[in-house]
Amino acid sequence: MAKRCVGATLAVASKQRSVIAMPTTSPLDTSLHERRRAQRMRNAAFRKAYERAAREIAQTDQVIRELDSLRVDLGISKAELARRVDRNASSIRRLFTASHARPELPLVAAIADALGAEVRVVAKRKSARRGSKAGTGRKRPRVAA
Repeated sequence: MAKRCVGATLAVASKQRSVIAMPTTSPLDTSLHERRRAQRMRNAAFRKAYERAAREIAQTDQVIRELDSLRVDLGISKAELARRVDRNASSIRRLFTASHARPELPLVAAIADALGAEVRVVAKRKSARRGSKAGTGRKRPRVAA
Protein backbone atom coordinates (compact mmCIF):
# COMPACT_ATOMS: atom_id res chain seq x y z
CA MET A 1 0.00 0.00 0.00
CA ALA A 2 1.46 3.36 -0.98
CA LYS A 3 0.84 6.54 0.98
CA ARG A 4 1.55 10.04 -0.11
CA CYS A 5 0.66 13.38 1.35
CA VAL A 6 -0.85 15.89 -1.05
CA GLY A 7 -1.39 19.31 0.53
CA ALA A 8 -3.93 18.84 3.32
CA THR A 9 -5.16 15.53 1.95
CA LEU A 10 -3.80 12.06 2.62
CA ALA A 11 -4.09 9.79 -0.39
CA VAL A 12 -3.97 6.01 0.01
CA ALA A 13 -3.67 3.71 -3.00
CA SER A 14 -3.90 -0.06 -3.09
CA LYS A 15 -4.02 -2.71 -5.79
CA GLN A 16 -7.63 -3.62 -5.02
CA ARG A 17 -9.06 -0.12 -4.60
CA SER A 18 -8.82 3.18 -6.28
CA VAL A 19 -7.26 6.17 -4.53
CA ILE A 20 -9.10 7.15 -1.36
CA ALA A 21 -8.71 10.77 -0.29
CA MET A 22 -9.17 11.55 3.40
CA PRO A 23 -8.67 15.01 4.84
CA THR A 24 -6.05 15.11 7.56
CA THR A 25 -7.08 16.51 10.87
CA SER A 26 -5.15 19.37 12.28
CA PRO A 27 -5.28 20.13 15.99
CA LEU A 28 -8.04 22.48 17.02
CA ASP A 29 -6.72 25.97 17.73
CA THR A 30 -7.83 26.69 21.28
CA SER A 31 -5.36 29.46 21.95
CA LEU A 32 -8.02 32.20 22.01
CA HIS A 33 -10.10 30.24 24.51
CA GLU A 34 -7.05 29.52 26.66
CA ARG A 35 -6.01 33.18 26.67
CA ARG A 36 -9.52 34.35 27.59
CA ARG A 37 -9.83 31.75 30.35
CA ALA A 38 -6.41 32.69 31.74
CA GLN A 39 -7.44 36.34 31.75
CA ARG A 40 -10.73 35.58 33.53
CA MET A 41 -8.97 33.29 36.05
CA ARG A 42 -7.18 36.37 37.41
CA ASN A 43 -10.55 37.43 38.85
CA ALA A 44 -10.84 35.74 42.26
CA ALA A 45 -14.64 35.36 42.14
CA PHE A 46 -14.50 33.79 38.68
CA ARG A 47 -11.65 31.47 39.67
CA LYS A 48 -13.55 30.32 42.77
CA ALA A 49 -16.73 29.61 40.76
CA TYR A 50 -14.74 27.89 38.00
CA GLU A 51 -12.92 25.62 40.45
CA ARG A 52 -16.16 24.79 42.28
CA ALA A 53 -17.87 23.88 38.98
CA ALA A 54 -14.88 21.76 37.95
CA ARG A 55 -15.06 19.83 41.26
CA GLU A 56 -18.81 19.29 40.83
CA ILE A 57 -18.38 18.00 37.29
CA ALA A 58 -15.55 15.68 38.33
CA GLN A 59 -17.58 14.23 41.19
CA THR A 60 -20.66 13.76 39.00
CA ASP A 61 -18.58 12.07 36.31
CA GLN A 62 -17.07 9.74 38.92
CA VAL A 63 -20.53 8.68 40.15
CA ILE A 64 -21.72 8.04 36.59
CA ARG A 65 -18.56 6.02 35.77
CA GLU A 66 -19.04 3.92 38.93
CA LEU A 67 -22.70 3.22 38.07
CA ASP A 68 -21.77 2.29 34.51
CA SER A 69 -18.99 0.02 35.74
CA LEU A 70 -21.41 -1.69 38.13
CA ARG A 71 -23.93 -2.07 35.28
CA VAL A 72 -21.29 -3.74 33.10
CA ASP A 73 -20.13 -6.01 35.95
CA LEU A 74 -23.73 -7.15 36.48
CA GLY A 75 -24.17 -7.78 32.74
CA ILE A 76 -27.13 -5.42 32.41
CA SER A 77 -27.60 -3.61 29.12
CA LYS A 78 -28.35 0.10 29.00
CA ALA A 79 -31.75 -0.69 27.49
CA GLU A 80 -32.56 -3.09 30.35
CA LEU A 81 -31.43 -0.51 32.91
CA ALA A 82 -33.67 2.07 31.22
CA ARG A 83 -36.64 -0.30 31.54
CA ARG A 84 -35.86 -0.86 35.23
CA VAL A 85 -35.87 2.89 35.98
CA ASP A 86 -38.77 3.62 33.62
CA ARG A 87 -36.77 5.92 31.37
CA ASN A 88 -36.17 6.20 27.65
CA ALA A 89 -33.24 3.99 26.59
CA SER A 90 -31.65 6.84 24.61
CA SER A 91 -31.52 9.05 27.72
CA ILE A 92 -29.67 6.33 29.65
CA ARG A 93 -27.26 5.80 26.75
CA ARG A 94 -26.56 9.55 26.62
CA LEU A 95 -26.02 9.64 30.36
CA PHE A 96 -23.31 6.98 30.19
CA THR A 97 -21.64 8.30 27.04
CA ALA A 98 -21.71 12.08 27.63
CA SER A 99 -18.42 13.64 28.59
CA HIS A 100 -19.97 15.92 31.22
CA ALA A 101 -23.38 14.60 32.23
CA ARG A 102 -25.41 16.53 34.78
CA PRO A 103 -28.13 14.09 35.92
CA GLU A 104 -30.62 14.93 38.63
CA LEU A 105 -30.19 13.19 41.98
CA PRO A 106 -33.49 11.22 41.79
CA LEU A 107 -32.30 9.64 38.53
CA VAL A 108 -28.92 8.73 40.04
CA ALA A 109 -30.69 7.22 43.06
CA ALA A 110 -33.09 5.26 40.82
CA ILE A 111 -30.22 3.88 38.73
CA ALA A 112 -28.28 2.91 41.86
CA ASP A 113 -31.36 1.18 43.28
CA ALA A 114 -31.97 -0.69 40.01
CA LEU A 115 -28.37 -1.92 40.18
CA GLY A 116 -28.69 -3.00 43.81
CA ALA A 117 -26.51 -0.16 45.07
CA GLU A 118 -27.04 2.98 47.09
CA VAL A 119 -25.82 6.54 46.88
CA ARG A 120 -23.86 7.79 49.89
CA VAL A 121 -22.23 11.03 50.88
CA VAL A 122 -18.80 10.53 52.38
CA ALA A 123 -17.16 13.40 54.21
CA LYS A 124 -13.72 14.48 53.15
CA ARG A 125 -10.99 14.80 55.73
CA LYS A 126 -12.24 16.39 58.91
CA SER A 127 -10.22 19.56 58.35
CA ALA A 128 -11.78 20.04 54.91
CA ARG A 129 -15.40 20.12 56.10
CA ARG A 130 -17.01 23.53 55.94
CA GLY A 131 -18.08 24.98 59.24
CA SER A 132 -16.22 22.47 61.41
CA LYS A 133 -14.60 24.02 64.43
CA ALA A 134 -11.54 23.05 66.37
CA GLY A 135 -11.67 22.65 70.13
CA THR A 136 -10.38 26.21 70.60
CA GLY A 137 -13.39 27.76 68.87
CA ARG A 138 -11.36 28.89 65.87
CA LYS A 139 -12.33 27.81 62.39
CA ARG A 140 -9.99 25.37 60.74
CA PRO A 141 -8.41 26.48 57.49
CA ARG A 142 -10.26 25.35 54.40
CA VAL A 143 -8.46 22.98 52.09
CA ALA A 144 -9.17 23.16 48.38
CA ALA A 145 -9.78 19.79 46.76
